[in-house]
Amino acid sequence: MKYAQLGRSGLAISRIALGTMNFGTETDPAESFAIMDHAHEAGINFFDTAIRYGSQGDYGFGVTEEILVEWFAQGGGRRERTVLSTKVFQPTDNWPNNEGLSALNIRRACEQSLRRLRTDYIDLLQLHHVDRNTPWEEVWQALDVLVRQGKVIYAGSSNFAGWHIARAQGVAESRNLLGLVSEQSLYNLMVRDIEREVLPAAEALGLGVLTWSPLNGGLLGGVLRKEREGTSRRAGWAEHTLERHRSSLRAYEGLCDAWSVDPAVLAIAWQLHRPAITAPVVGPRSVKQLHNTLTATDMQVPNELAASLEEIFPGYQTAPEAYAW
Repeated sequence: MKYAQLGRSGLAISRIALGTMNFGTETDPAESFAIMDHAHEAGINFFDTAIRYGSQGDYGFGVTEEILVEWFAQGGGRRERTVLSTKVFQPTDNWPNNEGLSALNIRRACEQSLRRLRTDYIDLLQLHHVDRNTPWEEVWQALDVLVRQGKVIYAGSSNFAGWHIARAQGVAESRNLLGLVSEQSLYNLMVRDIEREVLPAAEALGLGVLTWSPLNGGLLGGVLRKEREGTSRRAGWAEHTLERHRSSLRAYEGLCDAWSVDPAVLAIAWQLHRPAITAPVVGPRSVKQLHNTLTATDMQVPNELAASLEEIFPGYQTAPEAYAW
């Protein structure tokens, strides 16, 4: 496994991050344990979770964190060898102040995560969404208290625009704080909006970039081949998205066949060769899926192949060149 510093921090994380969203919903505890064991065996040290992962219904806490706790409890340095990331923003019920980034909710959410995960500290607390109702002075005051208490080591953002990152860092700097060390955004070959402003902002301000849905909900994982094999069925929004991009995906899978590479592996390898990307967050449903993904870390993406990918899935120039002369 290869490692990289998370932004300008001194924290080293694996170039592949393990997402746990499927634990307890798509993946049972036994297979989840096996996935995490295999992740550590392969050198993956960054695990990503959130308070609502695995939840059922509109509110409540899911079983994902419970699965993580039980796995950590097996010992063997599992917790110590894991860079554990969780998030704060989403509502936990319909009572006021139990969502967002108010100082009160940040404190409550952190304390709840510590209790549920049965750990003394969270390595990376990510702000899961922008809170337009809370000033950054309040957010940083709350996070600074948690850092001073030793309950949080680093802070990161998720789903922020470039100017949100810039504003957050400006206020942090005025308070002599480290500020954000990472941003986690939706990014893959098909969805490349963050190339306009988020990636340039992250690079300029020293944030590492984690990417969620690197396979775009499985569309980049060989969906047409699986459709032919009868192993993949999509309905509703997923079916609509597939139909809208069917021609591009046909070209993509044809390119993968020509280069004798698995579509999912190429989609991950392409990200790993993007200078601004620290680590894609993969969400395997099985050990086999994780094992196949790991080969992306050693794959080279020749210029000819990269150029062909750009023809199928055109990206963006940075702003303002993306929309001006």
